[in-house]
Amino acid sequence: MPTNSTSNGHIAVPTGDHAGILSEPALRFVAALHEEFEPRRRELLAARNDRQAAFDRGELPSYPDETENIRNAAWSVAATPGDLQDRRVEITGPVDRKMVINALNSGASVFMADFEDSLAPTWQNILQGQINLRDAVRRTISLDDASRGKRYTLNDRIATLVVRPRGWHLTERHLTVDGEPVSASIFDFALYLFHNAEVLTRRGSGPYYYLPKLENRLEARLWNDVFVKAQEYLGIPQGTVRATVLIETILAAFEMEEILYEIRDHAAGLNAGRWDYIFSIIKKFRNREDLVLPDRAQVTMSIPFMSSYTDALVRACHKRGAHAIGGMAAFIPSRSDQDVNAMAFEKVHEDKQLEADKGFDGTWVAHPGLVAVAREVFDQTLGDRQNQKHELREQVTVAGERLVDFEVADGAVTATGVRNNVSVALQYINSWLNGNGAAAINNLMEDAATAEISRAQLWQWIRNATRLDDGRTMTAEFYWDVRAEELQSLGGEENSRYREAAAILDKLVLEPEFIDFLTLPAYEYLD
Repeated sequence: MPTNSTSNGHIAVPTGDHAGILSEPALRFVAALHEEFEPRRRELLAARNDRQAAFDRGELPSYPDETENIRNAAWSVAATPGDLQDRRVEITGPVDRKMVINALNSGASVFMADFEDSLAPTWQNILQGQINLRDAVRRTISLDDASRGKRYTLNDRIATLVVRPRGWHLTERHLTVDGEPVSASIFDFALYLFHNAEVLTRRGSGPYYYLPKLENRLEARLWNDVFVKAQEYLGIPQGTVRATVLIETILAAFEMEEILYEIRDHAAGLNAGRWDYIFSIIKKFRNREDLVLPDRAQVTMSIPFMSSYTDALVRACHKRGAHAIGGMAAFIPSRSDQDVNAMAFEKVHEDKQLEADKGFDGTWVAHPGLVAVAREVFDQTLGDRQNQKHELREQVTVAGERLVDFEVADGAVTATGVRNNVSVALQYINSWLNGNGAAAINNLMEDAATAEISRAQLWQWIRNATRLDDGRTMTAEFYWDVRAEELQSLGGEENSRYREAAAILDKLVLEPEFIDFLTLPAYEYLD
C-alpha cells in the first residue's frame, strides 16, 4: 500500500478491490479525527491503569461525589429518532455478508452490525464488513450461495441498522498516520459515517452506533467530541449521529446518568451488556481473594448484584428519556434436538420476561430463531406502545454497595467449571484465529466477551489459589492437566489453529500480570 503526503501527514492510499471504501477523501477524514483525538484516547487509557492500581490496593468504586449535581439536575437526552422508537428485539452479529442480509430480514426491530466482540478483525473482515454495510444501506446487497443454490437479498421491510465499532483500547494497524496506527474505534466509526450518513439521512434514518467498553463519563465525552467534529467536518447537522452505550463495565455502572449527560445531544439509550459486565468485575477485582466469582454458569441475571445493575440502568434511562435495552440471549437453536430447543426457549422466555417486567424497552438475541420468542414477550408487555419509557421506576434506588456485593448464594468453583472455561476459551480463540469471531459452542453463541470470562476466571482462580467444591485447590498444574486433555480432544480438527490458541491461552492464564483483553495478544496472530 503506497503512502502519499497529505495535509494530514503520511496516510495510506490504497488501490485494488477496497479502493472505494478506502478512498483518499475517506482516509483524510479518518486522519483528521485521529490527529485531533489520539492524544486524549491515550490519556484516558493511561487513566484506566491508574484506576486499576487503586483497586489493587483494595478500593471499590462508588457514585462520584463531583457529579452529584448532574444526577440531581433536571435534563433529558435528545428526542429519539422515529426508526429507533421501537427496539423491542435487537439481533446482533458480525458484518459478514450473509449475516447482514439474514439479520436485517430476521423480523427484529434493530440489527447491531458488529465490528467488535463477534468479529475477528482481519483486514479483509473489516474492509469487507464496511462494503457490506454500504451495500445494505443502499439496499443493493445480495449474495449467491452456489452450494445451496440460493440467492440472498433484502426484504422490503428490514431492521434498523446500528453499528458497533471496536473499543477505545484497540488500534487498526493496517492504517497509519505518520507511522502511528489509528484508533480502531475512529476507523470503524468514521468509514461508516463517511460513506453512509447522506444516504441514511435522505431516507429519514441516520448513522446509529453502539459504543462498547466505556468505563466512565470522560470516555463518553471523548466520543461526543468525535461526533461533533465528524459532523462539522462532513457538514451534516449536529445530532445526526445517535449512539447507544453498552454499560458493560462495573465502573460505567456507577456513571450511567453521567454518560448519558455527556452524549445527551447524540444519545439513544443504554444497553445491559451482561457478559462483558461479568468479565469487567473479574478483571477489576482480580487480585481480591474475597471477591472471586463462581463458575460463570452460576452468575445469572437473577442474583442480587446483577439484578441491581439492571434496575439502576432502567431507572437511569427512563429518568432521562432514553431507551433501556436488555442483555443477550446467546442460545443457538438446534436443527436436530427439539427437546434441547424447547428447554432453551423456555429459559429465554423467562429471561426476557424478567427484563420486560423490570421496564426494559427491548432486548438482544444472537440468532434469528430467537427473534419470535423475544418478540412475543415484549409484544405482550408493550401492547400498542413502542416502548415503556413512561415507566420511570422512581421507586427504585440502587445503593452503590449493592453493585459491589458480589455474593452468589451457594456459588462454587467446580472442576466442571474449570474444564468448561478451558474448552470454551480454546475453541473460541481457535475460531477467532481462523477469522470467525462468533462461534457456536455447545448451542451457545460465544464471542470475545464470553471467552474473556472463561480465561479471566482461570487466571483469577489460579492467582488466588481458589478452593474447588471438591476440596482441591486451583493451581497452574491443574490448569496444565486440563488444558492438555482438552487440547488433545480438540486438536485434530481440520483447519485447526489450536496450538496457537493454546499458546495464547497459556499466556492469558499464566502470566503474573493480567492482560486486559485477550484480543490484544491474539491480534498479533491475525493476517
